[in-house]
Amino acid sequence: MSTAYFLLVYAGIAVAMEPNEILQQVDARMQPRSYEMYRKLINVEPDGTSKEFVLYTVKKGQDKMVALFISPASEKGRATLRLGENMWLYIPNVGKPLRITSLQSVVGGVFNNSDILRLDFSAEYDALGMNEEGEQYVLELKAKNGSVAYDHLKMTVDAKSLLPLDIECYAASGMLIKTLHYSKIKDFGNGMVRPSMLETDSPLYKGYKSVMLFAKMQERELADEVFTLNYMSKVDELRQ
Repeated sequence: MSTAYFLLVYAGIAVAMEPNEILQQVDARMQPRSYEMYRKLINVEPDGTSKEFVLYTVKKGQDKMVALFISPASEKGRATLRLGENMWLYIPNVGKPLRITSLQSVVGGVFNNSDILRLDFSAEYDALGMNEEGEQYVLELKAKNGSVAYDHLKMTVDAKSLLPLDIECYAASGMLIKTLHYSKIKDFGNGMVRPSMLETDSPLYKGYKSVMLFAKMQERELADEVFTLNYMSKVDELRQ
């Protein structure tokens, strides 16, 4: 059943919500406005071998994020910075941060830099429509500009929790690039209940799979200075 909005029943009152309002609610439930978190990325190859990375990440507002590599030892001290659609990679002992793109991947595997340095969905996409499918809502999202990693998304959202279940990521040609699968709902404290696992697979990487595990996420106020090129070598100082 196609519709431009749905009725959110809250405290016994039905409230009409437009698709973009739903998308904003998804963002609000997935993460605080400003936070720090730890997560593990696992790349699994067709033969079953895997490589793991542990990252410490901080984010502020809709468009500022930094991720620091804690392990493995070969990656320790590396950091990535995202400001809007601009991204950089800092490597210890290299003169200055290097520009990187959203479709590249600093960890290999199926996750690209845009997936790892994920901004709010509502910052990058407009919800153009929505379909109701049982207990789920399927949002049709279109990139706000050509610099976004995926031209359009098909996001399946749980109608009750307003948390994402699956996201299909498409190129402008209509080709499916990858699918993201959210699972394992966890209480992170302070009222934040959200998926703690994100898995992705891609028809372009047959037999490969990448997994992101969220171990800790909490609100934290951060200075704008943290999200600058000069601070990338000092991100580890933020860890408590």
